[in-house]
Amino acid sequence: MVRRMRYISFDLDGTLVDERFTDLVWHHGIPALYAQRKGLELSHAQELVLQEYRKVGDGALEWYDIEYWFKYLDLPGEWEDLLKRYSSLVQVYPEVHDVLTWLREKYSLIVLSNAAREFVDVEMREANLTGYFERIVSATSDLGLVKKSPDFYRQICEILGVHPHELIHVGDHWEFDYQIPREMGIVAFYLDRRGEMEGPGVIQDLRTLQEVLDGGQTSGSEEWGDKG
Repeated sequence: MVRRMRYISFDLDGTLVDERFTDLVWHHGIPALYAQRKGLELSHAQELVLQEYRKVGDGALEWYDIEYWFKYLDLPGEWEDLLKRYSSLVQVYPEVHDVLTWLREKYSLIVLSNAAREFVDVEMREANLTGYFERIVSATSDLGLVKKSPDFYRQICEILGVHPHELIHVGDHWEFDYQIPREMGIVAFYLDRRGEMEGPGVIQDLRTLQEVLDGGQTSGSEEWGDKG
Protein backbone atom coordinates (compact mmCIF):
# COMPACT_ATOMS: atom_id res chain seq x y z
CA MET A 1 0.00 0.00 0.00
CA VAL A 2 1.47 3.34 -1.05
CA ARG A 3 1.71 5.89 1.72
CA ARG A 4 0.59 9.43 1.01
CA MET A 5 3.34 11.81 2.09
CA ARG A 6 1.91 15.18 3.02
CA TYR A 7 4.91 17.14 4.23
CA ILE A 8 8.59 17.43 3.42
CA SER A 9 10.80 19.10 5.99
CA PHE A 10 14.30 20.38 5.35
CA ASP A 11 17.23 21.24 7.53
CA LEU A 12 18.63 24.66 6.63
CA ASP A 13 22.41 25.01 7.05
CA GLY A 14 24.29 22.56 4.87
CA THR A 15 21.05 21.48 3.19
CA LEU A 16 19.44 24.53 1.58
CA VAL A 17 22.17 27.11 2.20
CA ASP A 18 25.87 26.64 2.74
CA GLU A 19 27.46 27.31 6.12
CA ARG A 20 29.71 30.21 5.19
CA PHE A 21 27.48 32.89 6.72
CA THR A 22 27.11 31.22 10.11
CA ASP A 23 30.77 30.16 10.21
CA LEU A 24 31.94 33.72 9.54
CA VAL A 25 29.68 35.20 12.21
CA TRP A 26 30.77 32.76 14.91
CA HIS A 27 34.41 32.23 13.99
CA HIS A 28 35.43 35.56 12.49
CA GLY A 29 32.91 38.29 13.31
CA ILE A 30 32.58 37.67 17.03
CA PRO A 31 36.32 37.05 17.57
CA ALA A 32 37.11 40.24 15.60
CA LEU A 33 34.88 42.27 17.89
CA TYR A 34 36.45 40.58 20.91
CA ALA A 35 39.91 41.39 19.57
CA GLN A 36 38.82 45.01 19.15
CA ARG A 37 37.50 45.15 22.71
CA LYS A 38 40.56 43.54 24.29
CA GLY A 39 43.30 44.85 21.99
CA LEU A 40 44.28 41.37 20.80
CA GLU A 41 45.48 39.83 17.57
CA LEU A 42 42.61 38.19 15.72
CA SER A 43 44.15 34.71 15.88
CA HIS A 44 44.53 34.96 19.67
CA ALA A 45 40.99 36.27 20.03
CA GLN A 46 39.70 33.37 17.95
CA GLU A 47 41.40 30.89 20.28
CA LEU A 48 39.96 32.55 23.38
CA VAL A 49 36.43 32.81 21.98
CA LEU A 50 36.52 29.17 20.89
CA GLN A 51 37.48 28.22 24.44
CA GLU A 52 34.45 30.13 25.73
CA TYR A 53 32.17 28.38 23.25
CA ARG A 54 33.49 25.02 24.44
CA LYS A 55 32.90 25.88 28.09
CA VAL A 56 29.21 26.40 27.38
CA GLY A 57 28.92 23.50 24.94
CA ASP A 58 26.38 22.82 22.21
CA GLY A 59 24.07 21.10 24.69
CA ALA A 60 23.11 24.48 26.16
CA LEU A 61 20.67 26.92 24.60
CA GLU A 62 23.10 29.77 25.27
CA TRP A 63 25.54 28.24 22.79
CA TYR A 64 23.16 29.21 19.95
CA ASP A 65 22.19 32.64 21.33
CA ILE A 66 24.13 35.47 19.72
CA GLU A 67 22.63 38.04 22.10
CA TYR A 68 23.97 36.01 25.02
CA TRP A 69 27.47 36.02 23.54
CA PHE A 70 27.45 39.75 22.91
CA LYS A 71 26.63 40.34 26.57
CA TYR A 72 28.91 37.61 27.94
CA LEU A 73 31.95 38.74 25.94
CA ASP A 74 31.06 42.44 26.34
CA LEU A 75 31.32 43.00 22.61
CA PRO A 76 31.05 46.48 21.07
CA GLY A 77 28.10 47.31 18.84
CA GLU A 78 24.91 45.36 18.24
CA TRP A 79 24.50 41.73 17.21
CA GLU A 80 21.96 42.77 14.55
CA ASP A 81 24.67 44.81 12.83
CA LEU A 82 27.03 41.84 12.82
CA LEU A 83 24.47 39.62 11.10
CA LYS A 84 23.73 42.38 8.60
CA ARG A 85 27.46 42.76 7.86
CA TYR A 86 27.70 39.15 6.67
CA SER A 87 24.18 38.70 5.32
CA SER A 88 25.19 39.20 1.69
CA LEU A 89 27.33 36.06 1.99
CA VAL A 90 24.35 33.76 2.48
CA GLN A 91 24.56 31.34 -0.43
CA VAL A 92 21.86 28.94 -1.54
CA TYR A 93 22.94 25.67 -3.18
CA PRO A 94 22.54 25.77 -6.98
CA GLU A 95 19.69 23.28 -7.36
CA VAL A 96 17.58 24.40 -4.42
CA HIS A 97 15.17 26.87 -6.05
CA ASP A 98 14.36 24.59 -8.98
CA VAL A 99 13.74 21.57 -6.75
CA LEU A 100 11.63 23.53 -4.25
CA THR A 101 9.55 24.96 -7.08
CA TRP A 102 8.76 21.42 -8.21
CA LEU A 103 8.16 20.05 -4.72
CA ARG A 104 5.79 22.74 -3.50
CA GLU A 105 3.34 21.78 -6.26
CA LYS A 106 3.03 18.33 -4.68
CA TYR A 107 3.85 18.72 -0.97
CA SER A 108 3.64 21.17 1.90
CA LEU A 109 7.19 22.25 2.70
CA ILE A 110 8.64 23.23 6.06
CA VAL A 111 12.06 24.12 7.47
CA LEU A 112 13.30 22.48 10.67
CA SER A 113 16.52 24.12 11.84
CA ASN A 114 18.61 23.82 14.96
CA ALA A 115 19.88 27.37 14.42
CA ALA A 116 18.48 30.28 16.39
CA ARG A 117 15.66 32.26 14.85
CA GLU A 118 17.91 35.29 14.35
CA PHE A 119 20.09 33.32 11.94
CA VAL A 120 17.23 31.45 10.29
CA ASP A 121 15.36 34.63 9.43
CA VAL A 122 18.41 36.23 7.80
CA GLU A 123 19.26 33.11 5.79
CA MET A 124 15.72 32.54 4.60
CA ARG A 125 15.37 36.16 3.52
CA GLU A 126 18.75 36.53 1.84
CA ALA A 127 18.40 33.21 0.00
CA ASN A 128 14.87 34.10 -1.18
CA LEU A 129 13.48 30.92 0.36
CA THR A 130 10.64 32.14 2.55
CA GLY A 131 7.91 31.89 -0.08
CA TYR A 132 8.38 28.17 -0.58
CA PHE A 133 7.60 27.15 2.98
CA GLU A 134 4.40 26.77 4.94
CA ARG A 135 6.16 26.78 8.28
CA ILE A 136 9.66 27.54 9.60
CA VAL A 137 10.68 26.11 12.97
CA SER A 138 13.81 26.82 15.01
CA ALA A 139 14.35 24.03 17.53
CA THR A 140 16.27 26.32 19.88
CA SER A 141 14.21 29.50 19.61
CA ASP A 142 10.70 28.11 19.09
CA LEU A 143 10.74 24.89 21.11
CA GLY A 144 13.61 25.41 23.55
CA LEU A 145 15.39 22.25 22.34
CA VAL A 146 19.07 22.09 21.45
CA LYS A 147 19.01 19.01 19.25
CA LYS A 148 16.59 17.39 16.84
CA SER A 149 15.65 14.73 19.36
CA PRO A 150 12.76 12.25 19.22
CA ASP A 151 10.81 14.75 21.33
CA PHE A 152 11.47 17.44 18.75
CA TYR A 153 10.08 15.33 15.91
CA ARG A 154 7.10 14.27 18.03
CA GLN A 155 6.28 17.90 18.65
CA ILE A 156 6.62 18.70 14.95
CA CYS A 157 4.21 15.91 14.04
CA GLU A 158 1.75 17.19 16.64
CA ILE A 159 2.05 20.74 15.32
CA LEU A 160 1.44 19.54 11.76
CA GLY A 161 -1.28 17.09 12.77
CA VAL A 162 0.36 14.17 10.98
CA HIS A 163 1.64 10.70 11.78
CA PRO A 164 5.41 10.22 11.42
CA HIS A 165 4.98 8.15 8.26
CA GLU A 166 3.28 11.12 6.59
CA LEU A 167 6.46 13.20 6.89
CA ILE A 168 9.64 13.16 4.82
CA HIS A 169 12.72 14.82 6.31
CA VAL A 170 15.94 15.81 4.54
CA GLY A 171 19.14 17.01 6.19
CA ASP A 172 22.90 16.76 6.34
CA HIS A 173 23.42 15.49 9.91
CA TRP A 174 23.59 11.69 10.08
CA GLU A 175 22.16 11.35 13.58
CA PHE A 176 19.75 14.25 13.93
CA ASP A 177 18.45 14.45 10.36
CA TYR A 178 18.54 10.77 9.44
CA GLN A 179 18.85 8.18 12.19
CA ILE A 180 16.53 9.74 14.78
CA PRO A 181 13.63 10.60 12.47
CA ARG A 182 13.97 7.27 10.67
CA GLU A 183 13.71 5.33 13.92
CA MET A 184 10.42 7.13 14.55
CA GLY A 185 8.92 6.06 11.23
CA ILE A 186 9.66 9.27 9.34
CA VAL A 187 11.00 8.72 5.82
CA ALA A 188 14.41 10.37 6.13
CA PHE A 189 17.09 11.19 3.60
CA TYR A 190 20.69 11.91 4.49
CA LEU A 191 22.11 14.63 2.26
CA ASP A 192 25.80 13.96 1.68
CA ARG A 193 26.97 16.72 -0.64
CA ARG A 194 30.57 15.50 -0.39
CA GLY A 195 29.67 12.12 -1.82
CA GLU A 196 31.42 10.22 0.95
CA MET A 197 28.61 7.78 1.75
CA GLU A 198 26.39 5.42 -0.16
CA GLY A 199 23.37 3.39 0.73
CA PRO A 200 19.62 3.51 1.19
CA GLY A 201 18.37 6.99 1.94
CA VAL A 202 21.65 8.70 1.05
CA ILE A 203 21.44 11.43 -1.60
CA GLN A 204 24.14 13.72 -3.00
CA ASP A 205 21.99 16.74 -3.80
CA LEU A 206 18.33 17.70 -3.86
CA ARG A 207 17.95 16.79 -7.54
CA THR A 208 18.41 13.19 -6.45
CA LEU A 209 15.56 13.66 -3.96
CA GLN A 210 13.34 14.96 -6.74
CA GLU A 211 14.16 11.93 -8.88
CA VAL A 212 13.39 9.52 -6.02
CA LEU A 213 10.10 11.17 -5.18
CA ASP A 214 9.11 11.45 -8.81
CA GLY A 215 9.68 7.71 -9.07
CA GLY A 216 7.38 7.05 -6.12
CA GLN A 217 10.01 5.18 -4.14
CA THR A 218 8.89 6.27 -0.66
CA SER A 219 6.03 3.81 -0.34
CA GLY A 220 7.62 2.17 2.68
CA SER A 221 10.61 2.74 4.91
CA GLU A 222 11.74 -0.82 4.35
CA GLU A 223 12.86 0.24 0.88
CA TRP A 224 15.57 2.28 2.59
CA GLY A 225 17.02 -0.65 4.51
CA ASP A 226 16.94 -1.82 8.11
CA LYS A 227 17.58 0.45 11.08
CA GLY A 228 20.69 -1.41 12.06
